[in-house]
Amino acid sequence: MRAPGTDRGRLLLVLAAVTAVTVFTATVPLLRDWFDLRVYHGAVDTWVHHGGRLYDYRVPGTAYGFTYPPFAAVAMLPMALLDLRAAIAVGLLLNLAALAVVVRLLTGRAWRRHGWYGCALGACALALFEPLRDTFSFGQVNLLLLALVLVDAWLLATGRERWAGAGIGLAAAVKLTPAIFIGLLLLARRGRAAAVATVVALTATGFAALVAPDASRFYWTDALWDTSRVGRLDYVSNQSLQGILARLGETDRALWAVAVLLTLGVWAVRARRAVAAGDWAAAFALTGLTACLVSPITWVHHLVWLLPSFAVLVRTGHPRIAGALYAVLCTSVVWLWFDDASGVDGFLGSNLYTWVTLGLLLRLPVGQPAVARPNRARSANAIEPAPSPAAPRMAQVSSQPGPSASGATAAATGAASGPGCGLARSASSEPTGSTRPAAPNPQSSRARASS
Repeated sequence: MRAPGTDRGRLLLVLAAVTAVTVFTATVPLLRDWFDLRVYHGAVDTWVHHGGRLYDYRVPGTAYGFTYPPFAAVAMLPMALLDLRAAIAVGLLLNLAALAVVVRLLTGRAWRRHGWYGCALGACALALFEPLRDTFSFGQVNLLLLALVLVDAWLLATGRERWAGAGIGLAAAVKLTPAIFIGLLLLARRGRAAAVATVVALTATGFAALVAPDASRFYWTDALWDTSRVGRLDYVSNQSLQGILARLGETDRALWAVAVLLTLGVWAVRARRAVAAGDWAAAFALTGLTACLVSPITWVHHLVWLLPSFAVLVRTGHPRIAGALYAVLCTSVVWLWFDDASGVDGFLGSNLYTWVTLGLLLRLPVGQPAVARPNRARSANAIEPAPSPAAPRMAQVSSQPGPSASGATAAATGAASGPGCGLARSASSEPTGSTRPAAPNPQSSRARASS
């Protein structure tokens, strides 16, 4: 199918796409009614204004409460000054801003080449991505954490290392899962950045302990280890290695630990290879994939950490693969096995998002240069990192135009086609949920609860 060649045709296509996306999001995946944000707001409001204990709060009529580290609650204290509607509005704006930062860092300047037409189609594609839909609809914090981590990736890639690690440290203080990126910094022998991340995380945690000593004591000695606060491991939304085992009825933690160690081993080998080749984009993408796999619970909305992988696929000349995998994560297909995940079809279908994540970990291109398009040179605006004998850098390279099919797939993945991604290569535990189940079937596509 050839892209329309006139502005009128492009406008009609954009209007059709907007209509299709609106109908889809209004009918197929029901909205979550800002449930997680209501958990955050209710817990902070009760804690500040009513003398309640932070981790005792439950959303009225449910058994869902706050499960993040105390620093997350301290960071959310401004919510206590707002009513629920204002908090929802602020949360929506923050998520939109974080998404803009993520897209900018992943695509660099490439998005400008597509103009209003490409940006509109890209926005439609992003609106279809189920992890993003759920993040916005639940009022979750995943995009904010992803933006913090990618800012650090940009700092490392462009030689601005003085504050590199601060974003990772803050993200790890809010939710422990991003702490795996400190492991990446250690693998890459970026001791300064790893130290900054560790100090920031510990300082934030210590500050929370001063502000809320009782809540901190309870979290680190009790709540952190109580997995029942998070949710059912076998629930279909749990797209982690633990989720696969739980749906198989396998409760042996030793087997899960072996699976985690093997996954971490694959990640360490591939991440080191990426860093050695100066491919920080792939290194950070691989680390996000690994975090989703090894976390005890990875709800569907946590899979926004896959977005950097799609950008890497497009940047290295695999836009069709990126588009196909991205499309799978737009379908909500795993919910077909919401009631029964037994049998071969259940094993394959209910874990489909996990298979995508695992496949990306194993096969994501590492150390490959950005694919150059014919008859065009690199942009003069390319940002070349400062050279360093200690470790390779990445360059931020603007995209080159390519065939229309590549551009369409780039819109479908939220990243521009061509060689440029914001973190392109130069030529050279805390349970992850935020709620606990109140019923046998929490968090379905027909329910409002999340984690």
